[in-house]
Amino acid sequence: MTTRLIDDSLFDCVVPPRLAGARCSGCGTVVFPRQDSCPRCPDGSMSGHVLPVRGRVWSWTLQAFPPKPPYRPPAGGHRPYHVGYVDLGELLVEGRLAVPRARIRIGLPVRLAMVPAYHDEDGTEVLTFAFRPDDEEEGER
Repeated sequence: MTTRLIDDSLFDCVVPPRLAGARCSGCGTVVFPRQDSCPRCPDGSMSGHVLPVRGRVWSWTLQAFPPKPPYRPPAGGHRPYHVGYVDLGELLVEGRLAVPRARIRIGLPVRLAMVPAYHDEDGTEVLTFAFRPDDEEEGER
């Protein structure tokens, strides 16, 4: 099966998955996705910064209705899914939470993963990022 990324600029690499952010040389602010100017100061330049792969659920909700375009529902139509903010230490990242309802909670350790977003007209599977439970860290508690 052929695959492609939903947006190449979001990723530093795919195997293993790593998100590509940026860090300001002036004030140290970290952003995701990458951007050319700092949102906090006018003096720094932004350089590439690979984000951590592990974090904790900071807040979450159920996306019960289809989002506005450019969202593309999967085959069979929209199915509710969890979204939330994940605290990666340096910043909060908004993303899909591939976590069963019975396990989801604020503070849950999670790890970056790749998940299917939809299929293109030619059958290409389009991948995006999500966060899954980090069972390794959860077991250390």
